[in-house]
Amino acid sequence: MSSDATKGLEGIVAAKTYLSDVRGDVGELIYRGYDINQLAGNIGYEETVYLLHYGKLPNQSELSALKTKLVSYRQLPQGVIDLIQSLPKDTVPMNALRTGISALGCFDSSSEDNSPESLQEKALKIIAQIPIVTAYFHLYRQGRPLVESRPDLNEAANFLYLINGGTEAEKDSVDTLDMCYVLHADHGMNASTFASRVTVATLSDIYSAVTSAIGTLKGPLHGGANEAALNMLREIGDVKNIPKFIEKAKDKNDPFKLMGFGHRVYKNYDPRAKVMQKTCHEVLAEIGKKDDKILQVALELEKIALKDDYFIEKKLYPNIDFYSGITLNAMGFPSTMFTPLFAVARTAGWIAHWKEMYLDPKNRIGRPRQLSVSYTHLRAHETEADL
Repeated sequence: MSSDATKGLEGIVAAKTYLSDVRGDVGELIYRGYDINQLAGNIGYEETVYLLHYGKLPNQSELSALKTKLVSYRQLPQGVIDLIQSLPKDTVPMNALRTGISALGCFDSSSEDNSPESLQEKALKIIAQIPIVTAYFHLYRQGRPLVESRPDLNEAANFLYLINGGTEAEKDSVDTLDMCYVLHADHGMNASTFASRVTVATLSDIYSAVTSAIGTLKGPLHGGANEAALNMLREIGDVKNIPKFIEKAKDKNDPFKLMGFGHRVYKNYDPRAKVMQKTCHEVLAEIGKKDDKILQVALELEKIALKDDYFIEKKLYPNIDFYSGITLNAMGFPSTMFTPLFAVARTAGWIAHWKEMYLDPKNRIGRPRQLSVSYTHLRAHETEADL
């Protein structure tokens, strides 16, 4: 096997899971037997959490019980709040989130209790608390007072209520964010899920697993891609500049890359992007931002990418990062919030994988081999003076 064949572990099967199936060749994403297009817009985030964690869609009683549990866990320990408010305000939000989740483990006396009952309680606790950590750091760095959660609001609505400083969001905004949560909840053996599973395989605790995942998601080649896509649109700046940047993208010797186009796994259209595209256009039309310069660039770039032979041949279709970045920007989120929002949604999947792996009696520690390159031939011509 050549060294190139090992890069990125491409094509290597690292685990068996019942949670989600990314069918890259046909452009499908399946959660527990349900196509994402069946779910997005028809069920909410809490129902998605139930589906991933229990293997079926909940009835009304089961959904109500889950929501009650999540609401009961929204209160952060005061020590964690104090820590959040002690961080420098210019801290990268993903760094603050990583620190906050790690701190939650220090304040959880049951963090090392891995009985099935305790695993489930901790799973729901982190799902409920990660949006609170995210919202509280956002408020703190803006110099705004922290807000108590509302028990009558669902996860998406409560998050918007918090970051809006105690003002309830419009239903359309709640529905849009809720759909983003559903679309991002799980995605097979992606880099952050893989990182969390490697951590779990050592029988480490849930907070360590989620912290590993957050650190991995932070990278611009993973969760940071939606922020990178928006930054690219800002770099292009104006519709008249698009042809120049298209040529730069086609030039192999030019470092410029079109962010938000193509996908490592999907050899077809990203199925999540199809849903997000419709939502994106609805949001733009609703809030009257179609005249925004950056959004005009995005829409024109989208139009070109769907028709240009180069993009079609290379299968460089707009992906979910392209549309989610535009949508979240139009909704008023700063780009530094994009990846933390991704983390809020993906926590449902990370923790479902953690439970699945932890409860597997055949679990083994992750220990891949490396392809070692011998130095013998490199040293064959060394002289005594070189040594």
